[in-house]
Amino acid sequence: MATEDLMRKALEALGEVDGPMSIEVIHRLVDVGDVEESMSIAEVSDLLDVSAHTLRYYEKIGLVAVDRDSSGYRVYGPESIRRLVFLTRMRISGMAIRDLQHYVELVDAGEGTVPERLDMLLEHRDTVRRQIKELTLSLAATEYKIATYGGRTGEHDTQPSVTGSSPRGVS
Repeated sequence: MATEDLMRKALEALGEVDGPMSIEVIHRLVDVGDVEESMSIAEVSDLLDVSAHTLRYYEKIGLVAVDRDSSGYRVYGPESIRRLVFLTRMRISGMAIRDLQHYVELVDAGEGTVPERLDMLLEHRDTVRRQIKELTLSLAATEYKIATYGGRTGEHDTQPSVTGSSPRGVS
């Protein structure tokens, strides 16, 4: 499942939530419980609701290490599955793949990188907050424009002319 599909699923799960959301929404969206057994790529794909292609891509770019069975098939152990849960949640949050790659490199480098990882997450949080403010402003501007049309936005509705009807030249 692409990031857009994950986001659509997350938004559908939220419904019409006004106000702050609980982290429980994210946990419910990507909750694998206590996985203790290894799983195939198809099982992990179903579990996380991501495509097998996405899982292979994450492996290819070094985000997750995957063992192979005696026949050469991918086998995802509990540690790999936990990492994939983390990656899925961070992709839902909008974190870029290159940032995830750097973050995973830091995790793999050990506990000494915790301060840098925290800095990355704080910066990502600030970016998300800025995007929320930008989208809030965009929504306000759009709602204002809809109100100027009297709530009519269909093609056949009578709308002000684009030129000449506004002191600023835009309707």
